[in-house]
Amino acid sequence: MPKTNDILISAFGLAKGERVVSEDSYSVRTFGDITIGIVADGVGGSGEGASASRRAVDYLTNNFKNRPKTWDIAKSLKLFIENINNILYQDSLEQYGQNRLLTTLAIVVIHNNRLYGANVGDSRIYLRRSNSLEQLSFDHNDSQKEHLLTQALGADVDVNPHFFENDLRTGDKLLLCSDGLYTIFDDNQLNDKLATLSALSIIKQASRVMDETLDDDTSAVVIEIKALNQIALLKREKLPIAGELNIDDKIDGFILKRALAPSKRSWVASDGKKKVVLKFADMSAVDDEWMLDIFIKEAWNATRLKAGFFPKAFIPQERSSRYYVMEYIDGGDLHSYIERNRKLSVDDAVALAKFMLKSCIYLASYDLAHGDIKPENIMLTKRKEHLIFKFIDFGLITEFFSTESKAGTPSYLAPERFMGATISEKTEIYSIGVTLYMALTGELPYGDIGDQESPKFAPPLRAREHNDKIPEWLDHIIYRSISIYEDKRYSLFSEMLFDLDNSDKVKSFFTEDTPLIEKDPVKFYKIGFGVSIVLNIALVLLLLNQ
Repeated sequence: MPKTNDILISAFGLAKGERVVSEDSYSVRTFGDITIGIVADGVGGSGEGASASRRAVDYLTNNFKNRPKTWDIAKSLKLFIENINNILYQDSLEQYGQNRLLTTLAIVVIHNNRLYGANVGDSRIYLRRSNSLEQLSFDHNDSQKEHLLTQALGADVDVNPHFFENDLRTGDKLLLCSDGLYTIFDDNQLNDKLATLSALSIIKQASRVMDETLDDDTSAVVIEIKALNQIALLKREKLPIAGELNIDDKIDGFILKRALAPSKRSWVASDGKKKVVLKFADMSAVDDEWMLDIFIKEAWNATRLKAGFFPKAFIPQERSSRYYVMEYIDGGDLHSYIERNRKLSVDDAVALAKFMLKSCIYLASYDLAHGDIKPENIMLTKRKEHLIFKFIDFGLITEFFSTESKAGTPSYLAPERFMGATISEKTEIYSIGVTLYMALTGELPYGDIGDQESPKFAPPLRAREHNDKIPEWLDHIIYRSISIYEDKRYSLFSEMLFDLDNSDKVKSFFTEDTPLIEKDPVKFYKIGFGVSIVLNIALVLLLLNQ
């Protein structure tokens, strides 16, 4: 019963009687910011009900997964149902000469705290809220003969689903089920069971009531809203985008003191007691919804990532425009530090590497990746003569394996990212390795890569060749982390962190084209000595035969 995006989901089904294969099909999946649940009950009398239900579930699931972002949910739901109805109808006529690919449908889609649903036939959708159960679907049955359906997918060229929408609340539970379940349990029983049970437990109890021999295929999907989507709530706030900002402007009790970037969207400000940083949404977000979404996501991530790896941040309850507030760090970024001092000490570099890895492990606990690890996004300050690091720039933090994120700076991007690969632990480790290389040497291992450039990754100099103070064990860690070959690189943050904590256990790392004398001098000289003996013996034999 996996937990995803503050939504708890479960699904289960059993075939009737002694049958092994059910004619029901069901699915509950989360794709990015939507969750989709489906139950389809193949119409048994049609002969091909199982095929129809499976095709309907697969079609709707796959199409919502690949839904164009410009399509709203309601439009998508209507169009996809019409399409699968037409497909089943036409295929049935072509293959059988009559309507045999028939199935009911119950479907819900959750997006931005909004519930969108539809049903065709008598598979039902219930909402449990405040300890009471309400049926949201409509049974398409003959008023005289309830077992006869008046609507089914594939029954006619046109289909007329029952559609509904609702705003969701924390604690809401949704139940989608085939008629095999609600003919066993009435609404009061379903309400009681839904309070604490998963789909599996509800179906198992229904089977026990029927002495483990169900009269009908029985399936259920349960979706529980553990918490509302906070990003969606923030987006609903009626707040303007701040216009041009200048020194001494007063914003909700804060006085702007100094712009931190040419764009003048990040400012050092004062609340009269201490310095803070105010980050404002870009003015392009007025007309560009994508830019607005990026900023809202950034603000949400900045405020919920409450760990020492990041500046503290909050969103004021009473705001006059879209901005958030961050802790002011009295220091500079790592890039500026490297430019002034050229390189970190080995001890500070090891501390930096551990900081980056532990930060990434923390983010991974939220299924997030920083996405743009580089010296410019690492602030440093001093505490008792020790360097303290903080990650900044929440704007590119994204989900692991995101297919949409274009996060990253070319010189710090893993080679596979240029080929369209998604963000993973391996790609983040590469960025960590390049940052560490830069911090210790003042150089980029593969040179400065431009935004529009197609890079060529020639074997780089080892970090130790730039800085002979780097111990060999650390040089091998760095070289492995920046390998251009995915399969040669560290696979896990914890794996690289272990090596940093256990320098005596670090394995040597070389590229395939590294000369043997560098990889294994002892072996090289042993081979050389052996070859020399063979040549000398051959020379002696040659002289004796003359």
